[in-house]
Amino acid sequence: MKIIIIRFLQLLYRVWFYLLMSIPIVILFPILLILTVSEKLYPLFFWIARNIWANFVLYGMFLFPSIKRHQEIEKGESYMLIGNHTSMLDILMMLKVSKNPFVFVGKKELAKIPIFGFFYKGVCILVDRSSAKSRTAVYKSAQRRLKQGLSICIFPEGGVPDDLNIVLDEFKEGAFRLAIEHQIPIVPVVFLDNKKRFSYEFFSGSPGRTRAIVMEFLNTHGLKSSDATQIKLHARQAIYDHLS
Repeated sequence: MKIIIIRFLQLLYRVWFYLLMSIPIVILFPILLILTVSEKLYPLFFWIARNIWANFVLYGMFLFPSIKRHQEIEKGESYMLIGNHTSMLDILMMLKVSKNPFVFVGKKELAKIPIFGFFYKGVCILVDRSSAKSRTAVYKSAQRRLKQGLSICIFPEGGVPDDLNIVLDEFKEGAFRLAIEHQIPIVPVVFLDNKKRFSYEFFSGSPGRTRAIVMEFLNTHGLKSSDATQIKLHARQAIYDHLS
């Protein structure tokens, strides 16, 4: 009987999450629609996503962000943000990490989510990881946004592992090659509680603290594309050490 009650509460918690995700988008739909017309308006869209949408969902779920910073993100600078990926909360928490506008590179499947997906595909860089052509297009889009002075966020595992027992999957090199090409710092972020608080397993989740650690930035100045593998391995190990 206890298990049935817990599962029912977890079901309600998940339904509540999707309601919270949708409510601000529905209310602000006309404004958000206008802000997606031009890439020049993206910083305003980002401000709403960070300060209204993310806070509404996180605190509405009784989740309380706690961010420890080993180094500060400077206003007006471009960065490559990376982090471990185990939960839908990773997107919300990454928005809390940086006040500087950044663009997510994410899987195209999320564009299928009602309401959220409409804006997701309008402001994010979508990738079909099974298509080499799509990966090339993503690279070019990311280059364009970096030249506009924005930052980029990529979860370098390339998706959430099917095996939920995997602590941290292997990293792809795309984020690191981009960072080296544009000589921008890499910002490793560790999400310690998102998997526990709201994993992709349907019957899971609970209120509580959601901690993130913004680690020391990885400098790419003077590096070449051939250094991408080494800095990728270094970044993964640094994140893994906090999770294990």
